[in-house]
Amino acid sequence: MLSLQPKKMQGTVKVPASKSQTIRAFLIASAAKGTSTIRHPLISSDTLSCIEAVKAMGANVEIDEENDIAYVTSDGFSRKEEVFIDAGNSGTTTYLLLPMAASLSVPVTITGDEQLRRRPTAPLTEALRTLGAEAADDKGKPPVRVIGPLKGGHVSIECRTSQYLSGLLLASPLAAGKTVIDCPLLYEKPYVSLTLGWLDRQGIRYSISDDYLHSEIEGGQSYKPFDEYINGDFSSASFFFAAAAVSGTEVTVEGLDRKDPQGDKAILSILEAMGCTVTWHGNAVTVKGPEKLKGGEFDLNAIPDTLPVLTIAAAAADGDTHLMNVPQARIKETDRIRCMHENLTLMGVSAEEEEDGIIIHGNGRIHGASCKGYGDHRIIMSLAVASAAADSTVTIDDERAAAVTFPAFFNLLETIRR
Repeated sequence: MLSLQPKKMQGTVKVPASKSQTIRAFLIASAAKGTSTIRHPLISSDTLSCIEAVKAMGANVEIDEENDIAYVTSDGFSRKEEVFIDAGNSGTTTYLLLPMAASLSVPVTITGDEQLRRRPTAPLTEALRTLGAEAADDKGKPPVRVIGPLKGGHVSIECRTSQYLSGLLLASPLAAGKTVIDCPLLYEKPYVSLTLGWLDRQGIRYSISDDYLHSEIEGGQSYKPFDEYINGDFSSASFFFAAAAVSGTEVTVEGLDRKDPQGDKAILSILEAMGCTVTWHGNAVTVKGPEKLKGGEFDLNAIPDTLPVLTIAAAAADGDTHLMNVPQARIKETDRIRCMHENLTLMGVSAEEEEDGIIIHGNGRIHGASCKGYGDHRIIMSLAVASAAADSTVTIDDERAAAVTFPAFFNLLETIRR
């Protein structure tokens, strides 16, 4: 349990590397033959789960004492015996690795913790069967068992999480033949951009429509070793951006690349619309909160991970804020719409839960309360941000899950609490 007294937040922080980019790097390195160098990777619970997964797939991983460089040596996916993988809490590892694992001709089983075993896999296992693999899950959820090889073919899949499409895009070059993927529904498109960036750097042959709803990938290709630097994580930075917004202060976040395709950098535009000032200087960005935030209407379909912290910004604002078109927020580590609605209610904030979003009736007041983290790292970190605008102590029942993506979060937060 953690209790945070009301304190404004102001200062400079440097956030860790991108989880999404780190996991893609380890997966591609494990599929390549040779040694890859990953510089400035994120080392957290989720990425450690990914590292253990690629080790199970046959890769050797060495990380220097400073956790700043990882060397991945692999003979590609060449396991000859059955593979069992515990992906922990990492949905990204599960959804991206599962199709890649289906390129093997031996059984691969992926499972995880209680939260992960509640996350849907049925659309992905059905797609893999269409593409020639054997795939079975437990009533549409992990554990999932696949046996390849992938043959290729034409598949249609609704992607309520973009990770379905990203996983298929990563796996399709390893299939025997050409793969054509149609997506009648696709959420979180910026994360697909991350995946395509890796395919481009690897020289993978593919074509994809501008809206990402139709793609064609040549089979019989392979990944090659690489040397890549992982940029700072905009998802992690979002909590410090919001801390400045609700404090009415300035917070500078270092280690970010403005050109990085990470979708969550769009939170900066939302905070600007709510009255903040955003200034870039090199690889750092400063967010200055206004005297009073204002509400608005924001489509979060492309950036669902920002919903928890934006509900806090909305609670500290004057007027209604509508966070909309983000139904996939209900199938993350938790149902984040429901969980944040419950926490807002505990903090005396009026809100209306919708099927695909939430309306917050902000009046600039957040009351201290005993809040529930639900074992969800983004909810926990968002509640910590709420302490900057609360009128009394905010208590979080269990803060440990923040280590999933940001092990040093509370230590770093303490450096800017004034």
